[in-house]
Amino acid sequence: MEIGPGAFHLEHHLTLDRQREIRDVCFRLLDGDVPAYVPTVRGGGKMHVRMLCLGRHWNGKTYRYEPNRTDFDGLAAPPLPPMFRALAGEIAASVGMTLDADLCILNYYEADGRMGLHQDKDESPESIAAGVPVVSVSIGDTARFLFGGIRRKEPVEALALESGDAFVFGGPARLRYHGVSRILPGTAPPSLDMTGRLNLTFRRF
Repeated sequence: MEIGPGAFHLEHHLTLDRQREIRDVCFRLLDGDVPAYVPTVRGGGKMHVRMLCLGRHWNGKTYRYEPNRTDFDGLAAPPLPPMFRALAGEIAASVGMTLDADLCILNYYEADGRMGLHQDKDESPESIAAGVPVVSVSIGDTARFLFGGIRRKEPVEALALESGDAFVFGGPARLRYHGVSRILPGTAPPSLDMTGRLNLTFRRF
C-alpha cells in the first residue's frame, strides 16, 4: 500500500457500484453546461486530455487557479459535488491523512491520452507547506502511472493504476513528480461499459 513516505497506492479501493456512480456523475459533468475542453498551456501546446475543473479552475496558460475559465470561455467553474468532497476525505483518512478538498481536476483520457511529468505545485503556499495530500481516483481503462522524486532527474517508478484504484500523496511526497505515459485501451471492467479513463484529483487550495 505505502510505496514511499507519504505516498500510498490503494488497489481496487472502490467497488464496481461506486465506480459506476462516479462514472455517471463525471460524464454528466464533462458534457454539461460547463463542458470539458482540451487546454492550451504556456508555449502554445495542447494537453492530451479533456479537462474540467470543479470548485476552482486551473488556468493552463498562467498555471494559477481562478473562479472563471479566462483561458477558454469565461464560464465559472462548476461547484465540487458534495459526494466527491466526501470521497476525497474518506480516501485520505484511510491512510491516516486529512483532506477537506475544495477543488477537483477531472481529466478524461482517450486511448492516446497522456500527461507529462509534473509537480502539483499551484495550490496555495500554505497548502503546499502543510503537505496537504492530493487524492487521485481512477475509473475506466488502466493507466501507466509514473511516480518520481522531488527533483525531475530522480528515478521514476511505473505503476499500473486500474479502475477503482486510488492514489494518495502528501506530507514528504506532496511535491513528487508524476505523470501518465500511456493508457491501455480495453482494460476497463466490462460492467462499466465505457472506453477511456476518468481521473479525479482532489486538492485543497
